[in-house]
Amino acid sequence: MNHEKLWKLTMTGLFAALSYVVFTFLQIKIPLPGGDATSIHFGNAICVLGALVLGGVWGGLGDAVGMTIGDLFDPVYVIYAPKTFILKFCIGLIAGLIAHRIGKINESKNTGHILKYTILACAVSLGFNVIADPLLGYVYKLAILGQPAAQVTLAWNFASTSINAVTSCIASVAIFMALRPALLHSGLMARHR
Repeated sequence: MNHEKLWKLTMTGLFAALSYVVFTFLQIKIPLPGGDATSIHFGNAICVLGALVLGGVWGGLGDAVGMTIGDLFDPVYVIYAPKTFILKFCIGLIAGLIAHRIGKINESKNTGHILKYTILACAVSLGFNVIADPLLGYVYKLAILGQPAAQVTLAWNFASTSINAVTSCIASVAIFMALRPALLHSGLMARHR
């Protein structure tokens, strides 16, 4: 039992580091009015990948921590760190729920079934983010920060979040399906009972 907890904690740290690196160093930042910015990045692909490998809670937690740290070290995004933590954790929870609780991908040997639920988990969790990220960002900017450019940034954030969702869905499904056999063979995938 302690071995499994240590493994989950270690893998959570690994996904936190991976999501931080991918978000921070592999992004295209798009400046917006009022000193704000949005970006095109693959950080959300790591969020979904973490949930597919570790499950929703541990995968979501690792990726939420990693991307929140990325926000905290960026002067443009530092004020959005709480929003990032909540949204990235939700991406992981949704992906883990669909892939492991509903689809039971770790118990199946049918590649078609696994692929179907992997795609569904990615599409639903990232679809949630396409709606929630811009809307929560709009409310956050308008109510908490009082930014008058909230409406202008809403359209840009929706566009960049949509691009991120499509590219992240493709990347996370391709990477997970390619790595899954090796992860299972080596015992590096969480067991979901």
